[in-house]
Amino acid sequence: MGAIAVYDAKKVSVIVGGQNITGFAKDSFVEAEKDEETVTTHVSAQGDVGVAINTHSLGTIKIKLNQTSPYINYLVKLARTSEMVPAWVISDNEVKEKAGGTKAMVNKVPKAEFGKEITEREFEILVFDYVQE
Repeated sequence: MGAIAVYDAKKVSVIVGGQNITGFAKDSFVEAEKDEETVTTHVSAQGDVGVAINTHSLGTIKIKLNQTSPYINYLVKLARTSEMVPAWVISDNEVKEKAGGTKAMVNKVPKAEFGKEITEREFEILVFDYVQE
């Protein structure tokens, strides 16, 4: 029998401005990615290939919180004040991963929805020095 890998969502942390965010929505609760490709290519009519290294370091972290999360007001405040803070997603599972940066801003106040059930708030965090390890 092959190896069995174990993943535990509780071993994933989202830290924004030094605050360990909690109160996530069910299912997929965080995404992190670089905004553009690392390289772009150009192929001439005769098949010559050129490669441009894209040196920008912009990335985006999206988190989904339940409307009952104690961090809704904190993240809304960061969006309203345009405060720059560090933002990281860290997985301490068997496969260790870390994504984010030291310079980030919450992009906007999320849509507020109220109903019979607990609803979600999605925050988009722009990271200006994004790295993924």
